[in-house]
Amino acid sequence: MSEYHVVTGAFGYSGKYIASRLMQSGVRVRTLTNSPERPNPFDGQVEARPFDFDNPAGLVESLRGAATLYNTYWVRFNAADFKHAIAVENTLKLFEAAKQAGVARIVHVSITNPSEQSPLEYFSGKARLERALIESRISYAILRPTVLFGKEDILINNIAWALRRLPVFGVFGDGQYRLQPIYVDDLAKLAVEQGQSRDNVIVDAIGPETFTYRELVEQIGEIIGKRRLVVSVPPVIGYWAGALIGRLMGDVLITREEIEGLMADLLVTQSPPAGETKLTDWAKQHAESLGVHYASELARRRNRREAY
Repeated sequence: MSEYHVVTGAFGYSGKYIASRLMQSGVRVRTLTNSPERPNPFDGQVEARPFDFDNPAGLVESLRGAATLYNTYWVRFNAADFKHAIAVENTLKLFEAAKQAGVARIVHVSITNPSEQSPLEYFSGKARLERALIESRISYAILRPTVLFGKEDILINNIAWALRRLPVFGVFGDGQYRLQPIYVDDLAKLAVEQGQSRDNVIVDAIGPETFTYRELVEQIGEIIGKRRLVVSVPPVIGYWAGALIGRLMGDVLITREEIEGLMADLLVTQSPPAGETKLTDWAKQHAESLGVHYASELARRRNRREAY
């Protein structure tokens, strides 16, 4: 019988693409999930077990015998029922359980430019976890994406959603800070490739195109046929406008930390591209559907019986 691999969140976004590529290669897959009742996109072929962070022994048993753990678990922002600090604690438990279970390799999804000295919890938390994984002495590959895009995406989709509905689009400050989005399946391909290796590596998982934020908005608008006036607004005004839209949609559209991370150029590196798919090409292929519906982060987390 073939070996099996564990993927966190295989019923969600990036984890689903990693699990799919593993199954295509003939590997058995188990997922650890907070959403065991979410529709299984693999016709029951992926076994689901709960994260069980409060049951260390159970978490170890869920990982025992796995050749590789692919970890995508994280939270985008702090909310009443989930926080960065808790995500860090839970991931540390996951790493320890993997070590006790004898998992040989961990492929861990991080973020570009993490730093434990960062005032932004997203980046400092990711840096803390990178250090813990390195110190665990488990064979590792750390993948550092910027922004993911794909059918289940939130950020790119909601930019398009706003362009479809608003007469003008405001960018924070001059909009000259940059992003290097990577296609979610390119990230999955990279993850599976790194899962087959035993070399300890850190890879900036960036796509082949670099945009300023203003350019990104303008190109998405052109592709979906909704060219809008793009104006510079003070970051605080942009935040409150986003907060208002988020409140109307029952969601969090963007956070202060996300704005600060964008404007600090933390979503760009000097590394060569790790993905091949261009966002502009993908957006043209999906122009009719991109941004037609709002993608809600909170709805996905609160309704765990519905597919992404």
